[in-house]
Amino acid sequence: MTYDKNNIFAKILRGEIPCKKIYENDFVLSFHDVNPQRKIHALVVPKGSYIDLDDFIKNAKEKEIVEFFKAIPHVAKILKISNIDGGYRTLANIGSNGGQEVPHLHFHIFGGEKIGKMVS
Repeated sequence: MTYDKNNIFAKILRGEIPCKKIYENDFVLSFHDVNPQRKIHALVVPKGSYIDLDDFIKNAKEKEIVEFFKAIPHVAKILKISNIDGGYRTLANIGSNGGQEVPHLHFHIFGGEKIGKMVS
């Protein structure tokens, strides 16, 4: 599979579609989901063109990987849902069987309430 430069996250990263930004650095953009599934629902996306976690780990530079994974707990802290605030859940869907809808790596951050079981 090749990267689709017209996916919604690529358009957000290029500024073609607005977002409600939470955090940004040279490697990562985090913003609120437009269709939240929980009280707090944020997304964290790398700025590089990576389809999924497998592609990211295989092709990203070490600095991109480190900054991406450091951003997730940082965003949770900004949202006041870090572990000291009750905790949160992260989720990354990989491929069609994993439920991935947008072919750009992204992690969901859910919090602000008890999330419940992982899988029913």
